[in-house]
Amino acid sequence: MQRNVDYSALTRPTTRAEVSAFKSATLASGKKWAAVAPVNFIVIGVVIVLALVFLLNSTSSTLGAVIRGVFSGGSGSSSAIIIPALLVAGLSTLFVLLATVFGSSRWKTWMRLSQFASANGFVFSPSDPNPSYPGAIFALGHTRTSSNHLRTFAGRFLDYGNYTYATGSGKSRAEHKWGFLALGLDRSLPHMILDAKSNNSFFRSNLPSTFSKDQVLSLEGDFDEYFTLYCPAQYETDALYVFTPDLMALLIDEASPFDVEIVDNWMFVYSSGHFQMLEPSVHERLLRIVDTVGAKTLTQTARYADERVGNPAANIVAPQGRRLARGFPAALISLGVLVFVVIAINILSTVVR
Repeated sequence: MQRNVDYSALTRPTTRAEVSAFKSATLASGKKWAAVAPVNFIVIGVVIVLALVFLLNSTSSTLGAVIRGVFSGGSGSSSAIIIPALLVAGLSTLFVLLATVFGSSRWKTWMRLSQFASANGFVFSPSDPNPSYPGAIFALGHTRTSSNHLRTFAGRFLDYGNYTYATGSGKSRAEHKWGFLALGLDRSLPHMILDAKSNNSFFRSNLPSTFSKDQVLSLEGDFDEYFTLYCPAQYETDALYVFTPDLMALLIDEASPFDVEIVDNWMFVYSSGHFQMLEPSVHERLLRIVDTVGAKTLTQTARYADERVGNPAANIVAPQGRRLARGFPAALISLGVLVFVVIAINILSTVVR
């Protein structure tokens, strides 16, 4: 069945008046994200301005001394008051302009996605903290946030958009950005991951978690050239029941650039990096994956039951099949072997001497 999608909201011309009207209506609706969104940007600007004022007025500040010297010609009498005042005024004006430009662009994006959602049966949300999905990327790090994502409000659950989480803190803090698609399934299934080979580096998978290699299952044809399939030990027959040749063909044709995870009653599709949510081609690709790979997965698993449970009506998977066993990164193992070899060589050379 061909999905009828209206992409016009993503591409049609817009006016400032239209964006302003959308912003006013959204703020008036009382949505929390609309009222809180600009705060971080403003706070950062205020902190920077106050820090510069402190530096310029500090007698021990080299930066303050240099700037006061340049603008006062070395007199330094009135510069202690004039220069900070001028810089505060200039920086304040700059931050107002940046906030206006940044805010206008952001509100235009939100307007487009909100109108696209309304036209196609979705609900748009620009930011939601701590999405409670069981997928591999959703339980890592901190400051977890779904952003610019669309979800269905009726029928089968579908949610797709961007996701970010952070690891570390201070100078070692790093942000990890993903695009994701979450599709609700009818049956609970064993934990299985298709690690796409096209987005891996030479030494390691792009996935943030490493799984034990003894869970790798080879499938027929050229499927192994596109994906590495992980399934729990003793669930190989179950994986073959799900990944039939026609589903494998759809995965190769439609989803080979992405990683795919099946866990509990969910199917997830992951992209390394945020989706460009204003691009119609992105929506077209993701919705086509839902209508091909997702639809076939649903029909193929409609009668699945874990025989280890013994009760199909329970719709659960036995504990040993619910989660893949974790492994050690290959790069870490190689580094350990290298360190061991170096130490062994040093010991042998010492003994020989």
